[in-house]
Amino acid sequence: MKKVTNLLAAAIVVAAIFFGSSAKAQTTPATSPNPNPWRLGFGIEGGIPTGDAHPSSGFELGGSARLQYDLTSSVSLMLTSGYTNFFIKDQYRVPGESKNLGIVPAKLGVKWFFVPGLYVAGEAGAGFETVTDGNTKLILSPALGWANRHWDVGVNYTNYSGQSDNYGSVGLRLAYGFGL
Repeated sequence: MKKVTNLLAAAIVVAAIFFGSSAKAQTTPATSPNPNPWRLGFGIEGGIPTGDAHPSSGFELGGSARLQYDLTSSVSLMLTSGYTNFFIKDQYRVPGESKNLGIVPAKLGVKWFFVPGLYVAGEAGAGFETVTDGNTKLILSPALGWANRHWDVGVNYTNYSGQSDNYGSVGLRLAYGFGL
């Protein structure tokens, strides 16, 4: 099952690269209002666990880095990674195991500004658990948020699934970004 998840994550990455390169050629205006469409942002994320993680974890906290490429003034592609930690309650800890569940996500996504400043976004990718014998999870994450030239605040739901395990979180991401 782990190989299937890895293959699925690789297929999503390849498809997003091909989609992004072909969409750029077709939708980028000849004279862009922003001469450099690349942005980089760093964020902090916190949330409430859901699914199989809900009984054993009280909250999750993490940090992320996001590279964003503006296809048009209202559509952007995103590449996001970082680290997320689910803090496990004492009564659920396994002796000899890590005290918490850590995940390193690798996600590709699309952000659409339906009105200036407000957006909906969707990301998909793989999450690599950092515990002993950790698994690779399929990540799906829709979001709704507000962004301006430097700040990005979004509410999201992130689902991690695979290996007969399904958990996630409802969270808030606060990020600061800048043009490259």
